[in-house]
Amino acid sequence: MIDLRLLRDDPDRFITSLKNKDYSFDAHKLVVLDEQRRVLLSDVERLRHEKNELADQIARQGIKNELREKSIEIGKLLKEYEKKFVIVEKQFHDLYLSCPNLPADDLPIGGKEANLVVSEVGHKPVFDFPIKNHLELGKLNSWFDFEAAAQMTGSNFVFYMGDAVRLMYALAMFMLKHNQEHGFTSLMLPPYLVNEQSLEVASNFPKFRDQVYAIEQDNLYLIPTAEVSLTNIYRNIIFEQDELPKRMTSWTSCFRREAGGYGSAERGLIRIHQFEKVELYTICLPEDAEREQERMLACAEEILKKLELHYRVSLLATQDCSFPSAKTYDLEVWMPGQDAYYEVSSISNCTDFQSRRGGIRYRENDDKKIRFTYTLNGSSLALPRLIIALMETYQQNDGSIIIPEVLKPYILC
Repeated sequence: MIDLRLLRDDPDRFITSLKNKDYSFDAHKLVVLDEQRRVLLSDVERLRHEKNELADQIARQGIKNELREKSIEIGKLLKEYEKKFVIVEKQFHDLYLSCPNLPADDLPIGGKEANLVVSEVGHKPVFDFPIKNHLELGKLNSWFDFEAAAQMTGSNFVFYMGDAVRLMYALAMFMLKHNQEHGFTSLMLPPYLVNEQSLEVASNFPKFRDQVYAIEQDNLYLIPTAEVSLTNIYRNIIFEQDELPKRMTSWTSCFRREAGGYGSAERGLIRIHQFEKVELYTICLPEDAEREQERMLACAEEILKKLELHYRVSLLATQDCSFPSAKTYDLEVWMPGQDAYYEVSSISNCTDFQSRRGGIRYRENDDKKIRFTYTLNGSSLALPRLIIALMETYQQNDGSIIIPEVLKPYILC
């Protein structure tokens, strides 16, 4: 949730900023509804006060027709205003939950075409033989079985086998250890099922309800990312200032319906309904958030450097930032078999947007005031796409795949 002071102090700036993020969101209506609910609440409180004063007067002076009639009149008016307030309050609350976070001032304005590449690391690999994509390599090396997965589950699921499983576990263990060395020392393994409130706190609901797998009988949902669980672990907690930052890392499966279908170019592991991901998550003081985002970015980048993969870093434009994010950097790795860059990590500063939903706060050392924390999250990294990049980058003429030296200590026998 956004800080309502941003809306009330400068509504024109608020509306302009939100239009840059999501032109379809009716920011003006949110401003109007907020004003209406505040006026109605003031009227309700005034009428309640008048009714209470009349009750005190009647108690002192006894029941008089004039006082009784006035009390009845105010009571009717109060019920009318209370009814109006409930209607407007619901309209405001529903729209408020659908309001995205405001973009940071230093972002390029626009959609994907306005994303700014801030750095490129390494070089695109050069091959002296015709290269294969990961689907061809996977079939040749018996790493995947999409047909078996489709038969037992459905389309866009995958059955990993043999060396693909070994590589998956090696990458996860390598990344978890790496993340701990970068200060993300709290290892987390959360439940894969969460309730509706958890998804609302993490900002997935109500906007992205159609993207989440539901277990309707139990009113539970499969997590679309570990970010949901890590946001909620400290829900309604008040930290002491010195307890922050909290830096966490987690390896989970993630489940997304990806409503809207798949493009023909995004076959294989590019976009699947269940995928594994190592996550970074930080809860910190507002003044530390920019530095924490740079820490996360450096942590994720170093993984790609150690794996000697070519990648680039992009600062996302306003419309390409996710719903709760104020500022996001994407890490996009080069996939030779796709002849394209694909995102393997998004490093996002969500400011106090999620903390307001979840009541995640801290007590300042000096004045003891209670304030909202900032939250940040980042993939470190998304494993299926990382596996594609490794397969296609390290493929040999005979179709075999070399495993980078840095991963060999983590490979299962």
